[in-house]
Amino acid sequence: MIRVLITAVEILFCFLLQSSVFPKIALANVVPDLLMILVVTVAFTRGVFPGMFTGLAAGLLVDCCLGDVIGLYGILYMFIGFVNGYTNRFYDSDDYIMPVALIGISELVFSFFYYIFEFLLRGRLNIGYYAYRLMLPKVVYTVVMGVFFYKLFHSIHKGLLAPRKKED
Repeated sequence: MIRVLITAVEILFCFLLQSSVFPKIALANVVPDLLMILVVTVAFTRGVFPGMFTGLAAGLLVDCCLGDVIGLYGILYMFIGFVNGYTNRFYDSDDYIMPVALIGISELVFSFFYYIFEFLLRGRLNIGYYAYRLMLPKVVYTVVMGVFFYKLFHSIHKGLLAPRKKED
């Protein structure tokens, strides 16, 4: 129960930072996706189902507050959590290269599917403009912020997974 509560607080914290603080310091008119960093961290650290449920909760929160279509962010974040959850088998608490690479790949896949659902299906076919102006800057900015926020979220979830010591 404490894991669910802490993950819910992390989702709210990331959403508030992403929607209120980071737009003030946007670079190239993009904001880093902190919820993506959280979903990848939870999935990489704890597995498939926690990653899926964290992705679904984070996505539905974004859908309800900022999205045009309810469920699009929820499905995309849940898919990212599901796929990254399978990397839990290769989990190494000292490795920071693989999770940061997963954050970048996940953001790229997320942005591509977002382009398909929001722009391509509405007849906007200029993927080069979208990739150059929005996708790549967002991926780079998210990866840079992922280096810092991954360490924070990883230390929190590592503490949650640590076995409790029995008191004599």
